[in-house]
This record gives sequence, structure tokens and C-alpha cells, in this order.
Amino acid sequence: MELRRRFALARSTEDRGASAIEWVIITGVLVALAAAVGLIIFNLVQGRAEQIQIPDAPGGGGGGGGGAP
Repeated sequence: MELRRRFALARSTEDRGASAIEWVIITGVLVALAAAVGLIIFNLVQGRAEQIQIPDAPGGGGGGGGGAP
């Protein structure tokens, strides 16, 4: 019986459906905004990371280590 009452209440007021659609639109806009900000931050960090100069190890490095002499 509770389900019938809720169904009747939902059908009697159109504002509930409109309110749900408004929440979906607002949520979608906020998700898109968060994704855009995240992409901007990612691109800034990626650009700065590419600018970092890493010097070669003294003596050439490249030996890999771990082996017997």
C-alpha cells in the first residue's frame, strides 16, 4: 500500500520530476567543470615535468648493478 501512495503522490505533483531533472543538470555541469579543472591541472603539471632537466649519472651510470665483479 505504501508503494501505491508514493506513486499517487509522485503523479499528483509535477514539481518533483522537474526538481529531479534540475538536479541532474546541475550535477552534470559540476562534473564537467571538475573534469575541466582536473584537465587543466594535469596539463600544467605535465608541462612543468617535461621542463625538468635530469643530469646524467657520473661515470656513465648504465651498469645496472647487482652483478659480481
